[in-house]
Amino acid sequence: MLKNKKVIVGVSGSIAAYKSALLIRLLIKAGANVQVIMTEAATGFITPLTLSTLSKNPVLIDFTKNKEGEWNNHVELGLWADAFVIAPASANTLAKMANGICDNLLLATYLSARCKVYVAPAMDLDMYRHQATLDNLKRLQSFGNGIIQPGNGELASGLYGEGRMAEPEEIIAFLEKEFSKGLPLAGKKALVTAGPTYEAIDPVRFIGNHSSGKMGFAIAEELAARGAEVTLVCGPNSLSLGNKSIKRIDITSAEELYNASTAAFKTADIAVLSAAVADYKPAVTAKQKIKKTEGSRSIELTPTRDTLAELGKMKKAKQLLVGFALETNNETENAKSKIKKKNLDLIVLNSLNDKGAGFKSETNKITIIDSNNKSIKFELKSKAEVAKDIVDVITKRLKK
Repeated sequence: MLKNKKVIVGVSGSIAAYKSALLIRLLIKAGANVQVIMTEAATGFITPLTLSTLSKNPVLIDFTKNKEGEWNNHVELGLWADAFVIAPASANTLAKMANGICDNLLLATYLSARCKVYVAPAMDLDMYRHQATLDNLKRLQSFGNGIIQPGNGELASGLYGEGRMAEPEEIIAFLEKEFSKGLPLAGKKALVTAGPTYEAIDPVRFIGNHSSGKMGFAIAEELAARGAEVTLVCGPNSLSLGNKSIKRIDITSAEELYNASTAAFKTADIAVLSAAVADYKPAVTAKQKIKKTEGSRSIELTPTRDTLAELGKMKKAKQLLVGFALETNNETENAKSKIKKKNLDLIVLNSLNDKGAGFKSETNKITIIDSNNKSIKFELKSKAEVAKDIVDVITKRLKK
């Protein structure tokens, strides 16, 4: 949500200014372009050099850049930004904003901003509860500004209560949610499963497969990029998420995947089950490592829970359930059979017979089949592009 977004971070005079360093770092990590504007009072709490280094841009404080009178153009700054976040927003700065007082560069830029402005209040308990502050916040909201609510906690005064500035991670999540508004999947909740499951034979060995989880991660990222609130349930992998708003649940076994997925599905609008779940697990898991002995050894296997089938039974009329079929023979027939058997809306078919498709590769070649047996074939593409194709079909299906 924040990639390539132009964000002004305003820092006013509050002890919570130290949190602005992490906020800026997280914005840069998310791919945003950041310009910091500080009040003079803020420089007493954190140095401009620190924030300049983190933001990769000079920090602006005064109306003029130098003695020659070259100025920091607050009008251009107000037009440049996609979002303006004042964090921390002190009681003094909030009061000035609410009353149109314009005695520093931060406030002048605020009055010039055409983008959405968000404030993260930070002050002591009684200051925050004071009727003047509450009235100022209401007035700012009436202007269309967003309020990032403070939390409860220990305050600089030693008191405990409301007024503690929201944590930088919370502010990032808030902004990502704001930027998702108006996107095609805004307001939708999505469940995605990814990666393999490992079924323990003993404390050392397991039954598993070669799934990397790359396809599921790409789908989760694409759903989130289109505004969905995504929960990703993933088996063992070495991948990381770019979009920090995605809720990640790490699991190991098919039983753990079943429990996490059935819980998340209850409130989901969309479920895409791309995980490569082991069909069988050892009937008994040895508590100690099994020692190598002469001759052969057999392991009794028992079926794992079928998460996809269970979700098919749970599925309500407005829920969209998408399964995956990785086949080696009779691909289309097997996939179509799975749609009916498991009550799916769509199935994504790929074949290990197709070069460049399958586990661990950076590419995939798919066919999407719907519950009416209509199919769409796609050429070999990167998994990120395949994810876009899958989410395109999901989005169109939801509009029907």
